[in-house]
Amino acid sequence: MMMFGNLNRKTSKVMMIINSNPKFFWINIQKNFISNTAKKTLFLSCLLLLFACSKKEQLNLESIKTPTGWGYVIKNNDKIIIKQSIIPVIPSQKSFKNEQEALKVGNLVLQKLKDKTSPTITKKDLILLSIKT
Repeated sequence: MMMFGNLNRKTSKVMMIINSNPKFFWINIQKNFISNTAKKTLFLSCLLLLFACSKKEQLNLESIKTPTGWGYVIKNNDKIIIKQSIIPVIPSQKSFKNEQEALKVGNLVLQKLKDKTSPTITKKDLILLSIKT
């Protein structure tokens, strides 16, 4: 709101002119609304980004009993991301002979996931882990 004063020395009266232009008020409302909305949006975006980035992976490994032997499951926050009921890489579909073999391979896959590398298993990995195929 703009005010201009004019002091008349003879009468000691103050005359004021008030700018009541509706366009002036509308522009101020728009500026305030846009700046407040932008600030709120920026704040909420930063807050969302903070929570999204702070969520940590909770990877865990569990062995599972299959009809023909053993396998393993890797979960992220209780959501299954890998379920391996057969020995990977080999041409036949055989389960692991015992729980220890399943967990050896599962631990290797889990470590690869934690290292942010491809969780694939090779024949060489099976040999190094002494997995009998």
